[in-house]
Amino acid sequence: MAVSLAEGSRQWQSHGHLFMVADGMGAHAAGELASKLATDTVPHSYHKRSEVSPSEAIVEAVREANSVIYNKGSNSVDFQGMGTTCSCLLVLPQGALAAHVGDSRVYRLRGNCFEQLTFDHSLVWEMAAAGHASEDEIPAYVPKNVITRSLGPHPTVSVDVEGPFSVQTGDRFLLCSDGLTGPLKPELIGAVIGCLPLSDAAQTLIDLANLLGGPDNITTIVVEIAESDKLGLAAPPEESELPPRRSMRRKSVHPFSWMAMILSAVLAGALMATHQFGGAFLALAAFLVAAIVAWTQRSTDPGACNTGAILGLHGKAPYRRHDCQPGPASIGTLGDIVRQLEDLEGQNNWEVDWPTIHRDRNTAHEAITQGNYQEAVIAYCSAVRRLMQALRNSKHPGTSDSTVDLC
Repeated sequence: MAVSLAEGSRQWQSHGHLFMVADGMGAHAAGELASKLATDTVPHSYHKRSEVSPSEAIVEAVREANSVIYNKGSNSVDFQGMGTTCSCLLVLPQGALAAHVGDSRVYRLRGNCFEQLTFDHSLVWEMAAAGHASEDEIPAYVPKNVITRSLGPHPTVSVDVEGPFSVQTGDRFLLCSDGLTGPLKPELIGAVIGCLPLSDAAQTLIDLANLLGGPDNITTIVVEIAESDKLGLAAPPEESELPPRRSMRRKSVHPFSWMAMILSAVLAGALMATHQFGGAFLALAAFLVAAIVAWTQRSTDPGACNTGAILGLHGKAPYRRHDCQPGPASIGTLGDIVRQLEDLEGQNNWEVDWPTIHRDRNTAHEAITQGNYQEAVIAYCSAVRRLMQALRNSKHPGTSDSTVDLC
């Protein structure tokens, strides 16, 4: 992750503040290096491009990071093919702007409305968009962790720009890797961010994701707009006051192209396994043809939008909206987590202040009986943080399996 705040009013007026999350892929060392190169390169490159608009500067900075990672991978056998996601948030006098490659996400929370401002560059999302379906309607055999765009594997990369979005006092933005959004539902994420003090929100989300399995790297940044009237000379307009966005068809790839790619790849693998190399070669050729057709369809999309000045409108976010008002569903999940944690008392040699955790749970129960779900979220999350902090401080944490079973 990277946080690069403007140094002085002049830099603030021209390029604002930059926040960034990068989730590496490849072997462990390669993914770690790729994400580190991205978070080192993008902030430096962005702020040095003071002569162009913020939207142009961030796109050029992300592309420069892509070149750095690609060249590093090309010059070392150990790092070939390494890559990383890259999700950036710019907070500017004119509003907020997102630049994005991969499946890490940027959200905005306003009131109880939790909006996803970035489009996942994943196989599932691409297929859903091409077929005008939801992710839940994509067949289960399609892998959910395959991303279709990242920094590093190729010499060039296409960068999505979204916004600018209006900002109001109290707005909160979340940048996160898929290690958070995999285990946790958006409604629960938004409820935690909305109910907790800013200093507790990010750590609580990480603790909850770890308790629900923690299968991947978990990185979160929570940004709050404290006083929107100090962001610029005038408050930015509401989305309703902005001119209509240009019509954009994000994907025009036909669903048959995706299915042809998947089937030919599976067939090639099966034929290779049975040593039918001639047939495998033909299947691979079919895969390449389908991939070329899909790329051509995307490249000739008439709805494509070129990067312009900050005053222009980019993308078609939000892509998802979630009602995150605290209620029985989110409270039920948190309650189940705390209950299972309390069941561990006495089973492990953990130096945990169990009486305080019990008091947090009792506070939550009392709040629920009074219909105060926000207070219940705060109390349950307090219990989670106390336990996880105790485990981090413990010299004998016991088993490494921290998964909570909610089935």
